[in-house]
Amino acid sequence: MAIQPLSLKGRALRLLGAREYARAELARKLAPHAQHAGQIDSLLDDLAAKGFISEQRAAESVVHRRAPRLGAARIRQELRAKGLPPELIQQTVAALQASEVARAHKVWGGKFGAPAAPGDAAGRARQIRFLLSRGFSSDVVRRVVAGAADDDLPLLE
Repeated sequence: MAIQPLSLKGRALRLLGAREYARAELARKLAPHAQHAGQIDSLLDDLAAKGFISEQRAAESVVHRRAPRLGAARIRQELRAKGLPPELIQQTVAALQASEVARAHKVWGGKFGAPAAPGDAAGRARQIRFLLSRGFSSDVVRRVVAGAADDDLPLLE
């Protein structure tokens, strides 16, 4: 008995069962399996009408998974790569920036725990590169690496 290949809708539902996808991202995943171009658009319209696809949920999912370890700039990059609307990206990133210092301090503390010694320029540069590569802004990195007191940091919610 031969196994029947999954239909386009079956593939879409299997992908959506694993995590949230933005419409553009799901279209890219399904494109190699479509028989004609209009097939994907009609399927995605149907899934969106039924509430299976939501740009807002896709953005919230990225934030939930990535915000504890990454800065707003890196999350903005990931949201753009998923094909989310610019207005939604701007709102999502603006909400993240309120907790940017506290998140950076937590990430930095998990890796380093203490500021570099006063004469250790290489150690300080390593800490700065680490946080910048995670997408934290230079102002936030400067505050965290300089050893801003925990009292000055906003609390994570």
